[in-house]
Amino acid sequence: MVFGKPPDGGWGWVIVVVSFFTQFLCYGSPLAVGVLYLEWLDAFGEGKGKTAWVGSLANGIGLLASPVCSICVSSFGARPVAIFSGFMVAGGLMMSSFAPNIYFLYVSYGIVVGLGCGLLYTATVTITCQYFDKRRGLALGLISTGSSVGLFIYAALQRELIELYGLDGCLLIVGALSLNILACGSLMRPLESSSSPPPEKMFVDKVPDQYFVYHEKEKTVEENISILEKGYIDEKCVNNVPDCKQDSILNKNVLSSVNMNEKDTYKKKVVEQTNFCKQLAKRKWQLYLTYWKETMVLFKNKVFSALFVAILLFDIGGFPPSLLMEDVARSANISEDDYYMPLISIIGIMTTVGKLILGILADFKWVNTLYLYVTTLLMTGVALFAIPFAKSYLTLAMLSGILGFLTGNWSIFPYVTTKTVGIEKLTHAYGILMFFAGLGNSLGPPIVGWFYDWTQEYDTAFYFSGFCVLLGGFLLLLAALPCWNACTSQSSKLPPNTYSYKVASNA
Repeated sequence: MVFGKPPDGGWGWVIVVVSFFTQFLCYGSPLAVGVLYLEWLDAFGEGKGKTAWVGSLANGIGLLASPVCSICVSSFGARPVAIFSGFMVAGGLMMSSFAPNIYFLYVSYGIVVGLGCGLLYTATVTITCQYFDKRRGLALGLISTGSSVGLFIYAALQRELIELYGLDGCLLIVGALSLNILACGSLMRPLESSSSPPPEKMFVDKVPDQYFVYHEKEKTVEENISILEKGYIDEKCVNNVPDCKQDSILNKNVLSSVNMNEKDTYKKKVVEQTNFCKQLAKRKWQLYLTYWKETMVLFKNKVFSALFVAILLFDIGGFPPSLLMEDVARSANISEDDYYMPLISIIGIMTTVGKLILGILADFKWVNTLYLYVTTLLMTGVALFAIPFAKSYLTLAMLSGILGFLTGNWSIFPYVTTKTVGIEKLTHAYGILMFFAGLGNSLGPPIVGWFYDWTQEYDTAFYFSGFCVLLGGFLLLLAALPCWNACTSQSSKLPPNTYSYKVASNA
């Protein structure tokens, strides 16, 4: 469908509001799963690594399935997908309240809720981009804060619900709250299409008419011949019986010659159809080859290759604190009486602040977004190294705030990707990077949990996490050094459509 011109306002602001609440309602519980993680540890008695898979799947499966989510939104539209996904999220949360074991939670909470969140994220981003052009950055920034605000509120909300109604009651109530996604989805009115014909119809119009009507014509000719033959023979037989047999033989000879011509025409049409199908299959194969060639061209860009490694290592090392920080505090024997606010809530509110401030900094012409992103990675690695030395609520709260603020670098990640590969390759490159980000989200918490099961303390686990993030940051910094630009400028054999990141360029 060809959409009309984005209004950059009007009903678009309603879309922003409902998209904000959609992300708030769907991502609130999965991002604040650290509160539920403690309860699941006590309820099922499994290892920390095995239990951490529940939260990691819920947050990573949506990114891993991003190509499928995009196809669903493109095929059915944002409104139907949002309503259907609302049932998925609510149903998955309610089913989790009846989980008999940890493996049931892998499916109900990890896969069902995670896939529903991925579909909702794609739907909200897609319809927001359709309604906004000049103010697209502002609109996307506003709806992205919904997940961070959800993390802040749901961390305290789920803790309170568990104290009042238990773990099962908490999941039932949170699932019931998620049903409000249906109301939000119903307000995602699709943008009116333009008057131009849809691409499918244009494609069909290009196909020769004989491919569609030939069989109908063939059938009509055969029926007419049969009727004429029968009528002619019957009439002859009634009027002149001796001539009936002779005329019948003559008609059969004439009709046999007609049938031979029809058979030749049929064979010719079959050959034409076969050639058409071969050409169509060849075009599809060329599209697949082009896709993989463009992917290989992207990886020939040193900065993109380093960016892919950096985002994978960042999510492996940087995501676990949002899931495990509450258990870190319990392992450090910090009393609940010392809690002024859940640590996950601190991470959530500071992530919102980080997204806004880092996004504003990226708009300044004198700020290089790649160096800004590298700085956040290096600081995140240092903060992760400091977690084993934090033995009080105050120090853990400070580190949670720092990590939350630095996690806000997600708001500038699209800027970095655009400057690295160019706007023409943004969709292709961003999809690849998000897949590996989802892979990192899925692997990070279980790896940290396995380290604890192995060593019975979190120190080694967070040393490993800090090393991963620092390694990714240093590799990205090394790939973006000006000396590579100097070498690139001397060589004129760059692959087509490959963009070199100029570190002196303005974001």
